[in-house]
Amino acid sequence: MTVCTHALPNGLRVVTEDMPGLASATVGLWVLAGARHEPDRQAGVAHFLEHMAFKGTRHRSAARIAEEIEEVGGYLNAYTSKEATAYYARILSEDVARAVDLIADIVLDPLFAPDDIEVERGVILQEIGQVLDTPDDVIFDWLQEVSYPDQPFGRPILGPAESVRRIGRADLLAFTGRFYTPERMILAAAGGIDHDAILRLAEDLFGRLAPGGAAPVAPARFVGGERRVEKGLEQAHLAIALEAPAARDEDAHAAQVFATALGGGMSSRLFQEIRERRGLCYSIHAQAAAYEDTGNLTIYAGTSGEDLAELVTVTIEEMRRAADSLGEGEVARARAQLKAGLLMGLESPSARCERLARMLAIWGRVPPPEETVARIEEVDAARARAFGAWLMRRPAAMALYGPVAGAPDLAALTGRLAA
Repeated sequence: MTVCTHALPNGLRVVTEDMPGLASATVGLWVLAGARHEPDRQAGVAHFLEHMAFKGTRHRSAARIAEEIEEVGGYLNAYTSKEATAYYARILSEDVARAVDLIADIVLDPLFAPDDIEVERGVILQEIGQVLDTPDDVIFDWLQEVSYPDQPFGRPILGPAESVRRIGRADLLAFTGRFYTPERMILAAAGGIDHDAILRLAEDLFGRLAPGGAAPVAPARFVGGERRVEKGLEQAHLAIALEAPAARDEDAHAAQVFATALGGGMSSRLFQEIRERRGLCYSIHAQAAAYEDTGNLTIYAGTSGEDLAELVTVTIEEMRRAADSLGEGEVARARAQLKAGLLMGLESPSARCERLARMLAIWGRVPPPEETVARIEEVDAARARAFGAWLMRRPAAMALYGPVAGAPDLAALTGRLAA
């Protein structure tokens, strides 16, 4: 399998990986513009644009977009994150050209018809309402807000309802004009593909785009804080975050190993102590996320109101203990989980395609999987503990939802972490 990259004169990058023997492929356009790039008055516009891409173009109606991909048994979708919006398709290899043409059309030439904007506004408001009614979703939005207060990075990707209600056609056009420029675009493909053919498609469909000017983005600042919302739910929901390394930081892989050993599986410290020994919750998990200039390590669990105080206290104690005493066996298991997850995932063209775009966005190149595995393998127990000790001194955030009156406050918990 060979990774090929090429930059068009206007700055758009093309990256592909042929996977011999596959009869299918995944292709996608990653636009490096997400929720963190939105002006305050346009909060939610990146996600709104994702919805509007499927509502019709000058060449295709919304129904025709769906028909063209499904006529060949394909699948077309999109998602918005903090830092990017992706439009992608899974198709048979013989239909790659059709998929690239569809993606180019919906991204570059959407109609933004007023009636369609109103329809999708209603759909997005329903989506926001659904999140608000789902405790283990909304609590992460609240956790982000208290981690990065008064910053675009801390806002929910869907946007606040009050902002979504006022987004109009001019806002959609302004955001695409500023951020949907070729130097912020990556066309990625993996599976049964031909690099030269995709490059020709890119030149034909995207080559005439004019480069845009600089679009500075405010840096993310992890501040920390607490949000506690009491409500008569069956369970109390807990989410904790600590500031962690950014994607290019030398400790980014140490953060992943530490988070996995702490709460990444059934053998992890949190699962064994809190679920297996004490029976305080059904599940508890930890993970590390890394972005352009920030990162966070998060822990989530749900329990009864009566058990919440003990759950919170034991969680903090296990975090502190892990920083002091993670052993080689625990770290070896965490490394194995991360390595297996990476390599097993890369058997899918969709996972390969996404990795191509993400790595190119972060590093300006695509490190081979062996390089990533080597960086994971470099994290031994001593390095994991050193990272844990650093982590315990970082700013923290906590969100609580449900019958949470008995939980200790954040100041008391962070004092125990640093002890």
